[in-house]
Amino acid sequence: MLSRYKQSPSSTMSLAFCGNENNSSAYNVDRGVLNNGCFLDALTVVPHVFLLFITFPILFIGWGSQSSKVHIHHSTWLHFPGHNLRWILTFILLFVLVCEIAEGIVSDGFTQSAHLHLYMPSALAFMAAITSIVYYHNIETSNFPKLLLALLIYWILAFVTKTIKFAKYTEHGIGLRQLRFCLTGLLALLYGLLLAVEINVIMGRRYVCFTHPTEVKPPEDLQDLGVRFLQPFVNLLSKSTYWWMNTFITSAHRRPIDLKVIGKLPIAMRALTNYLRLRKVFEAYKKPQCMGPQGPQLIWRALRQAFGRPLILSITFRFMADLLGFAGPLCISGIVHHISRENRTIQPPVRLLGIYFISSQEFLANAYVLAVLLFFALLLQRTFLQASYYVAIETGINLRGAIQTKIYNKIMRLCTSNMSMGEMTGGQICNLVAIDTNQLMWFFFLCPNLWAMPVQIVVGVILLYYLLGISALIGATVIALLAPVQYFVATKLSEAQKSTLEYSSERLKKTNELLRGIKLLKLYAWEHIFCASVEETRGKELTSLQSFALYTSVSIFMNAAIPIAAVLTTFVVHVHLSEDADLSPAVAFASLSLFHILVTPLFLLSSVVRSTVKALVSVQKLSEFFSSEEIEEEQEPKATVSTGSSNHSKYQALPLKVVNRKRPTREDWNSYGLQNDNETETQVMEDDDTCIKITNGYFTWTDGTTTLSNVDIKIPFGQLTMIVGQVGCGKSSLLLAALGEMQKVSGNVTWNSPTDAAGEGDIRKRGPVAYASQKPWLLNTTVVENITFEMPLIKQRYKAVIEACSLQPDIDILPQGDQTEIGERGIILSGGQRQRISVARALYQTTNVVFLDDPFSALDIHLSDHLLQEGILKLLREEKRTVVLVTHRLQYLPHADWIIAMKDGTIQTQGTLKDIQNSEPELFEQWKILMHRQDQEFEKETVAENMTALERKNLRRAMYSREALKTEEEDAEESVENDSDDNLSQALRQRATIPWRSCGTYLGSAGLLLLILLLLSQLLKHSLMVAIDYWLAHWTSHVIRAKIEATGHNCTLVQDCGFSHSSYVLVFSALCCLGIVLCLVTSVAVEWTGLRVAKELHRSLLSNIILAPMRLFETTPLGSILNRFSADTNTVDQLIPTTLECLSRSTLLCVSALGVISYVTPVFLIALLPLTITCYFIQKYFRVASRDLQQLEDSTQLPLLSHFSETVEGLTTIRAFRYEARFRQRLLEFTDANNIASLFLTAANRWLEVRMEYIGACIVLIAAVASITSSLYNNLSAGLVGLGLTYALMVSNYLNWMVRNLADMEVQLASVKRINGLLKTEPENYEGLLSASQVPDGWPEHGEIQIQNLSVRYDSTLKPVLKQVNAHISSGQKVGICGRTGSGKSSFSLAFFRMVDTFEGRIIIDGIDIAKLPLQTLRSRFSIILQDPILFSGTIRFNLDPEMKATDSMLWEALEIAQLKTVVKTLPGGLDAMVTEGGENFSQGQRQLFCLARAFVRKSSILIMDEATASIDMATESILQKVVMTAFADRTVVTIAHRVHTILNADLVIVMKRGIILEYDKPEVLLSREDSVFASFVRADK
Repeated sequence: MLSRYKQSPSSTMSLAFCGNENNSSAYNVDRGVLNNGCFLDALTVVPHVFLLFITFPILFIGWGSQSSKVHIHHSTWLHFPGHNLRWILTFILLFVLVCEIAEGIVSDGFTQSAHLHLYMPSALAFMAAITSIVYYHNIETSNFPKLLLALLIYWILAFVTKTIKFAKYTEHGIGLRQLRFCLTGLLALLYGLLLAVEINVIMGRRYVCFTHPTEVKPPEDLQDLGVRFLQPFVNLLSKSTYWWMNTFITSAHRRPIDLKVIGKLPIAMRALTNYLRLRKVFEAYKKPQCMGPQGPQLIWRALRQAFGRPLILSITFRFMADLLGFAGPLCISGIVHHISRENRTIQPPVRLLGIYFISSQEFLANAYVLAVLLFFALLLQRTFLQASYYVAIETGINLRGAIQTKIYNKIMRLCTSNMSMGEMTGGQICNLVAIDTNQLMWFFFLCPNLWAMPVQIVVGVILLYYLLGISALIGATVIALLAPVQYFVATKLSEAQKSTLEYSSERLKKTNELLRGIKLLKLYAWEHIFCASVEETRGKELTSLQSFALYTSVSIFMNAAIPIAAVLTTFVVHVHLSEDADLSPAVAFASLSLFHILVTPLFLLSSVVRSTVKALVSVQKLSEFFSSEEIEEEQEPKATVSTGSSNHSKYQALPLKVVNRKRPTREDWNSYGLQNDNETETQVMEDDDTCIKITNGYFTWTDGTTTLSNVDIKIPFGQLTMIVGQVGCGKSSLLLAALGEMQKVSGNVTWNSPTDAAGEGDIRKRGPVAYASQKPWLLNTTVVENITFEMPLIKQRYKAVIEACSLQPDIDILPQGDQTEIGERGIILSGGQRQRISVARALYQTTNVVFLDDPFSALDIHLSDHLLQEGILKLLREEKRTVVLVTHRLQYLPHADWIIAMKDGTIQTQGTLKDIQNSEPELFEQWKILMHRQDQEFEKETVAENMTALERKNLRRAMYSREALKTEEEDAEESVENDSDDNLSQALRQRATIPWRSCGTYLGSAGLLLLILLLLSQLLKHSLMVAIDYWLAHWTSHVIRAKIEATGHNCTLVQDCGFSHSSYVLVFSALCCLGIVLCLVTSVAVEWTGLRVAKELHRSLLSNIILAPMRLFETTPLGSILNRFSADTNTVDQLIPTTLECLSRSTLLCVSALGVISYVTPVFLIALLPLTITCYFIQKYFRVASRDLQQLEDSTQLPLLSHFSETVEGLTTIRAFRYEARFRQRLLEFTDANNIASLFLTAANRWLEVRMEYIGACIVLIAAVASITSSLYNNLSAGLVGLGLTYALMVSNYLNWMVRNLADMEVQLASVKRINGLLKTEPENYEGLLSASQVPDGWPEHGEIQIQNLSVRYDSTLKPVLKQVNAHISSGQKVGICGRTGSGKSSFSLAFFRMVDTFEGRIIIDGIDIAKLPLQTLRSRFSIILQDPILFSGTIRFNLDPEMKATDSMLWEALEIAQLKTVVKTLPGGLDAMVTEGGENFSQGQRQLFCLARAFVRKSSILIMDEATASIDMATESILQKVVMTAFADRTVVTIAHRVHTILNADLVIVMKRGIILEYDKPEVLLSREDSVFASFVRADK
């Protein structure tokens, strides 16, 4: 560039400060030193040199002795006033200095010799400015304010020297026309402002000139070692580049990120702080004098007031970024225009004061200057954009925390009747938390777009119009017309997604049933029927997925095709409209870039509009929820907080109260006055010994009829009160009325505390009550925590409670004893176990009052007796606690001190048993008869004890298999930890690599043809895109050449000289149309691949699971298999295709862009190497951290949501215990954990994007400088320069997309990996030596069974469960097998069906060895009745006969045998009546009978009954036994019994122990032998 300005390039270039021309006026000082321009420049060097000399030693000494720093956790404490202003001014100063250096160099280009004084002082000033801010930062973090004096002196000197220079310029008539004059003025102003900031620090901190410096303390967040999220506390540079995240992200490679690593939230971002802020606004509106908005409007206004300010900041940043975004096209236009100028003449610069000056026009006419400006504009634009995103997201997260806390507080005060009357279900409330708060958060994220889009579009169209005239408007119209289509497609997409969701939940329901009943399905050989039913639903789901894929591909296609179409129409119209159209490269490529900018807001438009609509709906829902009724607690004036002025002080003290450095923070709700103070006036009770008294009480659940009327009761202190009455007479309601859960119509409830009889009076002032509700409510934590329930664990007391509730045997079975989590890992406790844990919780508490609501309902008689004796009469009586017990067991009435009998919602009578015997003799008689009957039942129910034993056995069986799996998993985990560090590093390395194998699995499932189509279409499309732009460059360069020739030939119009646009237009149009077609092909190919893979993976997953051995289901928790079908399948169906598309598109765009730039300027390849290496390391670190953070965000969301649903279910219990504050506290902890994970994820994304954008800016700068140089010296055509720059701008947009998509892809491919893991399971061997046709039709005809040397194990790795068993069962014999739990009885029955691994011996049935048969055939010929009754949702007919082989009469016959005919007859639809999921609409006994009927329908000659009568009462069982004997008279029946008396009349009894046969004979023979084990069993069963 410089050469063109040299008059004589051959003259020697010698350096001198003032230049060395012979006629040098530079050294002329005749008119005074200050009137020499060169001296003025020399003068300004002084302050900079001073600063550099003074600060360097201090900095080195300071860095050498870091120990001198104040001991504070983070070296980020920014406490000097005017901190941010100083950083902003320094940034501006640096920019102006760069301009000054550039101006000096450009001016110097006009003179023969190099004038150092034009740019050397500014270069020194630049160094000094950087030094000043580094120096300042170090002093601020180490807190040595006195050292700031050096800066003070520097600002004074700099300000004075610049002002002198400025004054001299003005004096000599140098004005605004000269650029250097403006720059000098600006610098003087900046130095003056910085001086003011420095003086402000002295005034604020008083470190000089004052006797007492100001004492300052670091903010509490920084004193707290747990706070690691430093974004609010770091300096401006670190804030904008997320520099503080570096150590965090790089350390993720060394150790995985978990909650410990990310620490706590800063106070200002905690849910509590934000909730209080929101509540303050709400309460300001709620004041009576305030006539504010209502409903949804109130919520919007409150949100705006509480969270509006940061949002405005975000919108401002966004505006700045968008406006700076237009610098790109403008600079490209300028650069290309200046390169392609026909006239390269330059006016000589003005010479004043003996030195040269240039105007700003000339300055900006320099292509290199434009390239540097473009670089700075890009850096700034990207920084502002990321800052805008960050602020919006942080605000959204804060808002979500506040709303969730508000919802939770509302739940705590909800009326129970709302829930029980179905006005509001737990599911709806959980949706509010899971979905609606997130919708609002997303709306806040996207909010800046709402404001920024119109501005972007308007400015873009104006610039296009300025470049291209009227044709630009036509191009813009094309985009605008297609925007509504985009919106239409977007709405269709969400509809398709909805219907897909419905089908997939139906498919999941079916899959869930299939997996739950898998054992039965395998035993009956029905798995294929159910598999087909799931496949059918999956087919519907895939159809709906097809439309989803179609609309997605249309959307992708439009995103790609609209800009091509717009550019095509614009250029074609532009050429046709005017004869002398200006289609220079400058115009063409600038408008190309502008179109790319314009398209972005239009794509975002559809998602922003959708998000806005959803947010409006969510706020409507929230408003309805917030206005629902609350329990009557709000009568006290003290309940609200911010009314009294005294409470405001609590607000001001907020940040000081929270942190105590010695212990972890627990924000205590009580300290904010959120709990009501006990300040109500008391009612004195007349009776000292009454604990609760209700007088004249009328209570209701809804506003309608009263549930309890005319209630007058008293409950005495320290005694056992029993409430009895028929079902539905209001016993439970009475307890809830006393607890204040019901709406009181009239009357009053008085509680008395034992300490002072005249204690607090009203119901609201009752103390905590230990309450065990009728439906047990358990938390999702360990058994211990469920029992202690936030109370300290006292070993002795805990033991006593466990003993009283007979929980020890149950705890022994659980894998981690009482540390086992309930509800996790699919451990299902039975009703009785849950009830006992719930009662144990009530017993363990130390409250004065205990309410037990029917604790015996799910317990058998022995457990009930034990609980009453040990727990209630012993434990509670000894502690003199007041117990209120609701029960149906009248035989316990004699133990009661006080009895309340209820009838139809009123009190029938109350008093001691003696009183009632005297006052209500009929009632007493009635009770006596019932008591007697219950005692008879007692005799029957000895059997029911086995029920509990059975529950435990089921549990043990489930646990045994789970344990095996768990130990396997733990071993795997331990092996990683134990082996050595080498292994650990390998595991960490594995975290850092991309799962290519899963990617291969995914793409491999699509098939070869699709893969080839996918690859070819993608490559072709991107090649075409490059071809279109290349052709544009070629065409526009020719236009310029033609113009220059035209001027040479003196043609007025280019066309006259034989140049025609038409051939170029034709090729251009053809390329564009082809490009649009290819866009369609690629988008369809990607989605088609996705569909194909989804179909294939699900099909093979389902068929593999169906054929897998039973062992898989016993060792893998059902939840984790279901997860493969739900979450993972969903990822494969919907997420991976779009991510794949985005990834391939952004990668190919980057590659093609870099290719084009390298083609245009090969020099660029040298610079590419370091940039690529940087990129590689950034993405490598980011991917690991991002994956950890994403998993952390997901895993912290689950406990939060389950805490909400738990609270909704256990509201009455929590309120009875008075534990609201504790549960709120837990909520805050969960919310904060989730929010901090989200915040770190956001910060990590910004970290990546800022770095990638800066690399992109560097690429633009290098490409620009390289292409300008090669254009000036090597005659590179202007069109290609434009092409290279346009592509360079694109790279910066797509680099971070590439890395983000790579990280997403990695997380999503984990789903494929997990599915693949299940696909590797070995299926059962379904083939036999004989084919199905070789097996005789009626086999087994007789049912003769020979067992020879049979040994069986569950898995080749486990010990055998049956050892060398020999037996012979003749046809038609009835055989009973008994033995203790775990003796191998059930394994015996499973061996007939080859469900277990037979590794020795054989079973021969009717002469055929069953090992030779195909499994399907074998299993379809036997019948079995399992001990757990399993019913499927569908009709009764389907449950009895899914194969649809039997006639109606056969089905009715089977039902009659099973004693069910009358029941089914009464149902609507008879055989076609519906069974709900799991058969919930039938009782346990009836379900068992249906299973019997199912076995009868299949008339096989061998029936196996595995403890089939466990859940049937005695009477029905005896009928059944008879039926089995008659209906199956000629068939072989093998009964596995736990009640020995059921097999007393069998033909043969087999007693087993530890897998071997102990006794084998007729029952009467065994009974006659004294020492027989069977006889001892029978004696025990009597």
